[in-house]
Amino acid sequence: MVRVPTIKFNNGFNFPVLGLGTWKNVAPQAELFVFQSPPGQVTQAVKDAIDCGYRHIDCAHFYQNEHEVGEAIKQKISEGIVKRDDLFITSKLWCTYMKPSLVEPTLKRTLKNLDLEYLDLYLIHWPCALKEGDDLRPFGPDGEKFVFSDVDYVDTWKAMEEVHKKGLTKSIGVSNFNKRQLERLLQSATIVPATNQIECHPYLNQKKLIAYCKSKGITVTAYSPLGSPDRPWAKPGDPILTQDPKIIAIAKKYNKTPAQVVLRYLIQIGTVPIPKSVTKSRIQENINVFDFELKPEDVAVIDTFDCNGRVCGFVEAFGHPHHPFENDEY
Repeated sequence: MVRVPTIKFNNGFNFPVLGLGTWKNVAPQAELFVFQSPPGQVTQAVKDAIDCGYRHIDCAHFYQNEHEVGEAIKQKISEGIVKRDDLFITSKLWCTYMKPSLVEPTLKRTLKNLDLEYLDLYLIHWPCALKEGDDLRPFGPDGEKFVFSDVDYVDTWKAMEEVHKKGLTKSIGVSNFNKRQLERLLQSATIVPATNQIECHPYLNQKKLIAYCKSKGITVTAYSPLGSPDRPWAKPGDPILTQDPKIIAIAKKYNKTPAQVVLRYLIQIGTVPIPKSVTKSRIQENINVFDFELKPEDVAVIDTFDCNGRVCGFVEAFGHPHHPFENDEY
């Protein structure tokens, strides 16, 4: 079993530097399919991950599978493999629940689904509030764009601070916030976000945003660390990171896989990657990244991959006044 190192948040809590993502691919409504994991698949993936040594599990209400994650956690605790205190469990507040009065009941619903008394980390999933309600994807008449809410994420953050004070979550943070949005949040926040979870991989290495977050004591968590090659909206001919000849060459040099090289790169540039997999062999592969270190010249080669190659654009919310990717460099 692999022991995953930890780093410290700005509030002193330990954060494992690698986690398991539990996101499932959801295609835009305009597409005629939605990718759903078969029942029980996520439960098995989380159990396999805990057996391999993962202690950091990344969840979200939007993924609609937190009950499966909770079942895995419950089983592994009952088997004596882990105690609750050994685990670091993250979840996220979805955009349709950003009204301040909805934050606490939504978090409590997540806790019920996970069968936990507290979270280790709770994040605002996106800075863009959407029409309130249990329709997680509130499309307008065109079936392509979401219906927006006028809730301001600054007000949502105040409610996040309250659930933190009540002990429902040990840490709070954000996801998909750009520099300007973080600056604005920090002007009124009494708690500095522990992390900003953002898309980050060699095609979008986020060096500027990582540097800014570091300057404010905010850890960066990297989602889609392998570039989400299995995303349903990928187009034929889109580059696949782990099939790039330069990555393959570096992997051979270290006797590692391309995925391991990419994950190691993300750790070395100061992020916490959370690769998603439901395949036991890949879950095991992804955690075996602590027995080698990339040399500076290899990091430099991977740095050259950056091309602002974002794969999760949240295009259904384009036009939202708080959309993070429309009007800012980073």
